[in-house]
Amino acid sequence: MPIDPERALGATLPERTFSWTASDVLLYHLGIGAGADPVDPRELRYAFEDDLRVLPTFGVVAPTLRDTEPPKVELPGIDIDLASVLHGSQEITVPGPLPVAGVGVARGRIADLQDKGSAAVIVQETEVSDEHGTPLWTARSSIFARGEGGFGGSRGSASRVALPSRAPDVELLTPTLPQQALWYRLCGDRNPLHADPAFAARAGFDRPILHGLCTWGMVCKAVVDALLDGDVTQVRGYRARFAGIVFPGETLRTRVWRTDHEFVLITTAVDRADAPVLADAALTPA
Repeated sequence: MPIDPERALGATLPERTFSWTASDVLLYHLGIGAGADPVDPRELRYAFEDDLRVLPTFGVVAPTLRDTEPPKVELPGIDIDLASVLHGSQEITVPGPLPVAGVGVARGRIADLQDKGSAAVIVQETEVSDEHGTPLWTARSSIFARGEGGFGGSRGSASRVALPSRAPDVELLTPTLPQQALWYRLCGDRNPLHADPAFAARAGFDRPILHGLCTWGMVCKAVVDALLDGDVTQVRGYRARFAGIVFPGETLRTRVWRTDHEFVLITTAVDRADAPVLADAALTPA
């Protein structure tokens, strides 16, 4: 049985110690499109070590930066074919700016397990601290596993972000490049879905798709650049649900509304009649 809910729900994941350097941060930023204007001082804060600052979304990839093998969905009580899995949602919260280099200790658990009938949703929560125990960030993610439902669990509930009933305060266009996924996979996600046409076809796609976390990071950067003057240290939280795919080379359209406590947003794919990409998304500033 691919999912054993009694064993999986609440299970603690193996502790992982990892490190990163300024070069890792630079690579990540380039992978999400930084440096398009190489003489813009704001872009150089992403792409040049002299005044380097870390976009908080880097925290999600930092523990797996050194991975060179395709990921496996093998967790306590869970063993699922990678081809049946899609990223469902991603969230990160940070108490303050992330260090340019450091050592992290990740402690995770399976926080929720939802039975959608034809699919399963697996929610993981990971708390990361430095080697002295100081909290650095908390990440929460869900994966959607097609064909893995029916194990008798709760359907769970969805966290929705209401959009204001008015025109957005700003609309952002963010181009992706045809080779975007080939760059981004060097940040530790070697899932062949993003590089191998044959694997993508087996998963039901005409061609490889862009990593959801690449789209997620690109949109966060776009909002920070447009509404926080490129100051990544002002971000305290960012979350989104992956509502659809992106093919490398497409342009993203992000509509953003200012509210009392955060920026809420929605992202679509311009090239496919504004097909949904990110939904239930919000960025919380300091």
